[in-house]
This record gives sequence, structure tokens and C-alpha cells, in this order.
Amino acid sequence: MNNTGTIRLDEQYLGHTIDLPSFIDYQEGSVVSRTLVQQPTGTVTLFAFAKDQGLSEHSAPFNAMVVVLEGKAEITIAGKPNIVNMGQMIIMPANQPHAVSALENFKMLLIMIKS
Repeated sequence: MNNTGTIRLDEQYLGHTIDLPSFIDYQEGSVVSRTLVQQPTGTVTLFAFAKDQGLSEHSAPFNAMVVVLEGKAEITIAGKPNIVNMGQMIIMPANQPHAVSALENFKMLLIMIKS
């Protein structure tokens, strides 16, 4: 944490290649998250969802981009289900209700830009 109280990517990773899928592990029956960057202007967070786990419907005041790193999930946005697979991305619009359900073990990178 720096003197402004924000979390930054650990300096040991700056300027180095990171294999994102191996940067977070699955935990049976759980959703695991790891914040890589947290700034007043946005966040970057890794998630690992065990099969059949998810995030219940909620909304956020900013657009959020999901980049699928492994597996397959259903991301429902404003009642419309979207199946996403490894290598795909989807943007969840600000203020729209959305939910995530892992159809198999599933890893994603969530990028939220606040400005």
C-alpha cells in the first residue's frame, strides 16, 4: 500500500511477464479474488470460480470488462444470459444488473475504469 492508501501491483512484478491464470488458484466450493491494482480511477482484479460458484446479481456504477482466462461461465446482464469462454471478453454496462455463474472452473480478469 502506498501513502495514499491505494493498493498497487507489487513492484516485484513491474516490468515482468505474469502468467495470469497461474497467478490465482481455485479453491473448492469458493470464489477467490486477488486485486492487482486498486486506484481511485479503477481496479484490476483476478477471480477464480470453482465450478457451480458465482456472484449473485448486483450492479456497479461503472462499466466493467471481463476477460476470460480459463474455463466457461454464464454472465447474465439485465436478464440476458451470455456464455463466455477462454479468450473472450464481455463488457458489463454501468448500472445494469449482472451476475456470474461458473459452468466449469473459471478464471477471469475484471477491469473497471472509473473515469
